[in-house]
Amino acid sequence: MPDGSAPPPASATSLYENHKTIHPKAVSGRFRTLKWAAVAVLLGIFFVLPWIRWDRGADAPGQAVLFDLEQGRFFIFGIEIWPQEIYYLTGVLILAAVGLFLATALAGRIWCGFGCPHTVWTDLFVRVEAFFEGDRAERIRMEKTPWTAKKVARKAGKHAVWQLISVVSAFGMCAFFTDAPTLAMDALTLNLSSNALTFLGLFAASTYVMAGWTREQMCMYMCPWPRIQTAMLDEHSLVVTYQDWRGDNRGPKRKSENWEQRAERGFGDCIDCTQCVQVCPMGIDVRTGAQADCINCGLCVDACDRIMDQMGRPRGLIQFASMAQTSAQAAKAPYKLPVIRTRTIIYTAVMGVVATAMLFVFGNRSHLDVTVLRDRAPLFVTLKDGGIRNAYTFKITNKTRDNRSYDLMLSGIPGTALSVAGEKEEAAQALTLEAAPDSVATYRVYVTVPAGTLTAASTPLVFQLSDTGSREKGTYKSVFLGPN
Repeated sequence: MPDGSAPPPASATSLYENHKTIHPKAVSGRFRTLKWAAVAVLLGIFFVLPWIRWDRGADAPGQAVLFDLEQGRFFIFGIEIWPQEIYYLTGVLILAAVGLFLATALAGRIWCGFGCPHTVWTDLFVRVEAFFEGDRAERIRMEKTPWTAKKVARKAGKHAVWQLISVVSAFGMCAFFTDAPTLAMDALTLNLSSNALTFLGLFAASTYVMAGWTREQMCMYMCPWPRIQTAMLDEHSLVVTYQDWRGDNRGPKRKSENWEQRAERGFGDCIDCTQCVQVCPMGIDVRTGAQADCINCGLCVDACDRIMDQMGRPRGLIQFASMAQTSAQAAKAPYKLPVIRTRTIIYTAVMGVVATAMLFVFGNRSHLDVTVLRDRAPLFVTLKDGGIRNAYTFKITNKTRDNRSYDLMLSGIPGTALSVAGEKEEAAQALTLEAAPDSVATYRVYVTVPAGTLTAASTPLVFQLSDTGSREKGTYKSVFLGPN
């Protein structure tokens, strides 16, 4: 400064933009109808599936789909998955991921726009909000008005229904992990356990916050898929696209001019009504180009088509189109969407390989699992007659609903004898072991080798277990230890 004084401090500039509430406008059309159909089907599956019954026997759960974490079982209709078969879940997750890649390569974020649970519940919550507070313009006006009894009543009604939906949704989620009728009766009689109350509260709170408050922020900032999906797209992927070659330049249409006169002034079909922005649940302007935040819900297509109908112009100013299709339309060139291309072939092939492998493994799955743990302390015991004995913890997993008997034999060392701790410890060449239905039977088995038989400190040993009824077999490789 000329007088030597310090310059005034520069005004602080925030690097972050304050969140602005998005109030999407209601719209009707084919994509809005499709979204409501998806909401109805998906919510129907979610709430009805836990109540479907499935007869598995007297001592088994009667719920068709039940993820029983207490017993460590996944029951899916006629399929029962045990904890050691977690690789099936891995296969399902791989199929889901690659299937999502394939859907994105074909039609962009179609999953986000129609199938994502967050989208489904958000659509439901927005519909409740519109019921109590009116459509977009009325909600915006109400936000700017002071608090009155009417405003409080409308807000309270909206949040009460939101919370009710959240609690019902939480019950639907918990019903997949415990018997649904029992959970309902416990809730009606106020006899819920602390675990049930905890998870009901967590699921209800997360539904209320994410579907009611965060909405598009979940998709923009918390979900990683918008950033990943850009790598899944190519020039032939269908995405919601504004046809700038037809719409620009944008501007209002004068009532005194026709479309030919408007074109002579350098304007296109877009009258800059911003209806596409007002109906967008993400609050973006599709006319500015492809954006990672666009969820491909198609509501802007419905809004634009409606305006084009009113203006007497062809539909499709905003449409599901690929980059290649848009370029072809701009050049008035023919275009045919290549559904079968390298990217889709690779994704389909991967899904086929994984699905085939899962079907093969499942078709050959065993109802018998054997686990053998050799005692480490002591490593071996020398008997009075010079024989060497090792101890093993033997676990038999019986995945059937019947009592089973199994014959246990050994191979690898000649002259071995078997006995079970706690029972008659008379050594025998084979043992008969029992396993209760749907359980793991545990035995402590002694293996004795005659004196002078061992030729090394460690000798391979194979346990062979055979079901006396079905003759299904299980094997486990271990070692027998002796002195050096």
